[in-house]
Amino acid sequence: MKTTKIGFIGGGNMAASLLNGLVASGHEPQQLWVSDINPETLDNLSANLNINVTQNNQEVIDAVDVVVLAVKPQILAQVAKEIAPFIKHYQLVVSIAAGINQASLGKWLGTDTAIVRCMPNTPALVLTGATALYANDKVSAEQRDLAETILRSVGIALWVENESELDAVTAVSGSGPAYYFLLMEAMEKVAVELGLSEATARLLIQQTALGAAKIALESSESPGELRRRVTSPGGTTQQAIETFERGGFSQLVSQALHAAKDRSIEMSKQMEAN
Repeated sequence: MKTTKIGFIGGGNMAASLLNGLVASGHEPQQLWVSDINPETLDNLSANLNINVTQNNQEVIDAVDVVVLAVKPQILAQVAKEIAPFIKHYQLVVSIAAGINQASLGKWLGTDTAIVRCMPNTPALVLTGATALYANDKVSAEQRDLAETILRSVGIALWVENESELDAVTAVSGSGPAYYFLLMEAMEKVAVELGLSEATARLLIQQTALGAAKIALESSESPGELRRRVTSPGGTTQQAIETFERGGFSQLVSQALHAAKDRSIEMSKQMEAN
């Protein structure tokens, strides 16, 4: 892996996170390439990571074994069509663009292209991401390992067997950080109403969220069992939980995630029409 040449088309936040993760995990900076239309973005990446930078997409493709498409979904069709003539038969293409399915990628890049589609999330920016991957039938076992290693540099990475599962992944982990922020936002507002300062409330809520996630990650118990263990009968936690449930909390979560999944499917169909 450390000698594999990896190129990024697009040098935005997610690409920068992956590049940082790769360098931190021991990948040689001179085996990494990135192209972007913004010279300032390239200057920063070059200065911070000592990687190869260019404004020419073809230059990146000609130099690497793996091409990571890291541009915004809205312009991916245009970019993919432009670079398609330069993709070699032995190269792996990894797409981290949300909502762009394999059918669209194959149409734009060529149906014989080895493509891995990924659904990362924003915690990858702080190397605690959760990414699901799906490979088409042109991807070799070695290329699967390469794609997984790239995404593992910023968190956990796991494979799904059916591409349709990525719509559920989008609803759960792709959009998921926003759900936690929404809860934290609501808790902070009420904590201030209860008499805490904003700074105190925010720090307590952030640390509590971190602690709860850490316990869940390190435990073999289900979230339901962990919740029961900290909910003393007749205590304050039980009162809060029962209030959540009377308000339809579980049903609301179900409705929200189904809505997110439906929107993911709808967006994929819109992109496929391009």
